[in-house]
Amino acid sequence: MRQFDVFVFDENFDESQGKLPQPPFTDKELAWFHTNEWNKHLDEIEGEWVVFAHPSIRIDRDFLNNVAEVTDSFPMVDAFAPRIRTDKEKFLGGFLLKPAAKGSGFVEIDENAPLRYVAAPHPYLGIYSRRIIQRTGGFDTTLPEYARLADYTLRMMHAGGKMFSVPYLVAQATSNEAEMIAGMRDYKSMAIVLSKAFGAEASLPFALHHPSVIPTLLRNRKQRKEKRKAATLLSKLKADFLKEVTL
Repeated sequence: MRQFDVFVFDENFDESQGKLPQPPFTDKELAWFHTNEWNKHLDEIEGEWVVFAHPSIRIDRDFLNNVAEVTDSFPMVDAFAPRIRTDKEKFLGGFLLKPAAKGSGFVEIDENAPLRYVAAPHPYLGIYSRRIIQRTGGFDTTLPEYARLADYTLRMMHAGGKMFSVPYLVAQATSNEAEMIAGMRDYKSMAIVLSKAFGAEASLPFALHHPSVIPTLLRNRKQRKEKRKAATLLSKLKADFLKEVTL
């Protein structure tokens, strides 16, 4: 079994041309998947841990060595939300859920937040164990790329997984894209993510605070209800843990 599989999701990459970008380094304990199709290679996963990254995030030996140390230190955790360091020395972290009383949605953890569980990683970088990926399944590719890790992590929570933020697990951004990404400010996508994970309990308060999402929530309700049922029918998500990842 490999130690790591690294997926670099690049929407500008045309896999059909057959010319794969050269990885920054190779190792027998590591496999690289550079693709624009998020689900195509998931059945090829062999690594104990899987890194999903945007091409603007530097995945190097130092980072993966830190991942190995962190995963060994927290063996009961199923996923990690690394921090991303920008060229301006700003640190971008994971996200918590807003309570319904504050309109639902997501809020980024403080730059100096301690060790803690989170509800979603930064849209450009997440780490998941192979065991929890097998329980969670594939990504919802009907969502924009920057909403997929949030959606996936909430589904993972229903599958019994937990995502941890470790302040000293840090990856370097190679451009300002990670800082500029709309991500959790795309209200329409976030409304769908919340609806799938928590139903009206979260999506209704969110819609009341962001009325522009109401037409989005009214469309494709049947398909979304089916996705929600598939994700939550045998949900292992407990109320006390949900409180831990809520502001």
